[in-house]
Amino acid sequence: MPRLQDLPPDQRPRERLIREGVEKLRDDELVALTLRSGGRGNDVLTMAETLLRASGGLPGLLRQNMADFRRTKGVGLVKALQLSTSLELARRILRHEAGQAPVLGNPPEAWAFLRPLAVASEVERFWVVSLNSRRRVLACQEVAMGTVNRAAISPREVFREALGQGAAFVLCAHNHPSGDPSPSAADITLTRHIREAGETLGVHLADHLILGEPSADPSRRGYFSFLESGLI
Repeated sequence: MPRLQDLPPDQRPRERLIREGVEKLRDDELVALTLRSGGRGNDVLTMAETLLRASGGLPGLLRQNMADFRRTKGVGLVKALQLSTSLELARRILRHEAGQAPVLGNPPEAWAFLRPLAVASEVERFWVVSLNSRRRVLACQEVAMGTVNRAAISPREVFREALGQGAAFVLCAHNHPSGDPSPSAADITLTRHIREAGETLGVHLADHLILGEPSADPSRRGYFSFLESGLI
């Protein structure tokens, strides 16, 4: 990959963007324009290429966090923030269609909505989706982040956001970074406690999904639904 300073002025990313349009740019050029400038001893195109190579391409960037970005020479706090912001926008676009809050009426719809969150995480996280009476999304909030093996969560944390949103239902989800969404005994116990707390509060548990990857899932679906399995 040529260094930025070795390219003719009219072949540099910004000039190509103006002349040819954003859809014509290579992946490294898009990342370079997000970074805006290089660092000491590392021009912006080289920096972008290093980031892409370290993450395995554009899809891999979704699995990186600020600490990962800052391992690349020349990427400091500001550039890591720029990348994180752009990638979060991409994740949100993947989760929403035409700016309308989706209806999550069944586990496959919930899986499609939540999957971008799981793809982006290498540690275990827990999300609560607040739903109205028609199962339309009111809010989606991450309420816990733990180690690869465990995320601590309590029913109080689950329902705090839902009650504030006036939700009729909550949909809970957490990821298994291993990719295998099979539930553990702790997952089953937690789900029971959440369901019982919801009945007391009048906010029903619509489902609890465990998010994984189809390639690591014995069922090849990529998720486990407590509702489909009769555990709710």
